[in-house]
Amino acid sequence: MAEESREKHLPVGKLDTGSDLPASVVRIKSEDLFRQMREVEIEHHGRIYRLRLTQLNKLILTA
Repeated sequence: MAEESREKHLPVGKLDTGSDLPASVVRIKSEDLFRQMREVEIEHHGRIYRLRLTQLNKLILTA
């Protein structure tokens, strides 16, 4: 039997966290997060963090 694809198309506003993740965990694809950029800034409790994508496609988070 062919293995079913886990990728689903859901209506806007609906989240699919996958059966192996708790309901409170949201998964975001890095392609969606970076949107053609190599770095994003994340504000957390008044501090700015930088999430960078390296040339080797690794993620680095710095304060």
